[in-house]
Formats: sequence, C-alpha cells, structure tokens
Amino acid sequence: MSVRLFLTGIEAVGRHGANPGEKDAPQPFVVDLEVEVAAERDELGATADYRALVRTVRETVEETSFDLLESLALAVARAVAAHEGVLRATAIVHKPAAARSNRIQGVAAAATAEG
Repeated sequence: MSVRLFLTGIEAVGRHGANPGEKDAPQPFVVDLEVEVAAERDELGATADYRALVRTVRETVEETSFDLLESLALAVARAVAAHEGVLRATAIVHKPAAARSNRIQGVAAAATAEG
C-alpha cells in the first residue's frame, strides 16, 4: 500500500544557472514535492519522515550547482527517492528570479525518480 505526500513551498538558496553571473551569488529557489511512500502501518518508522525529505531538498539545492533547472530538479528527485520508504518522488523546482527577469509568473522544471 502506498500514499502520496505533497510538500509545497520548500524554500532554499543555491547557485544555479546558465547565464553569466547567475552563480555569483545565491538566489532563491522554491521546491514542491510529490512523494509516493510506503504506508503499511501507522508508525513513523514505517514510512518516510517528511522532515528528512525537506532537509534533503534544501541540502541538494544549497550544496550542488547546475547550469540547467532541469538538472537541479532531477538531482532533487533522485536525492528524495533515495530515502527509505520512498517509492517515487517528483520534484518541481521553481526559480523566482528567472520568472521576474522574463516578466512572467513562473519558471519551473519537474523531474521524477524511482526509489
């Protein structure tokens, strides 16, 4: 049996981007997760702890550096999917600065990884 968790609005800062100067200073990113977890028993140890998933998202955004938003989304999805109890993880990574610079409401990339 599995259940989907939705963790939205996870804020982190990182140095990602392909344009000149984008990696010079940390910029904000926002990550939404959809995580399919095992849910056999009503015990924290029987599933994935979403607090640990949030920490993993922040660590991945803050400790890596990619040119492409797509690569960052895949790295986040893979890192989350590696957690015990996670069957599948989809990460949607939003880059607010890119949206503002293009005068649009949003720029995001999504990636899914199997646990």
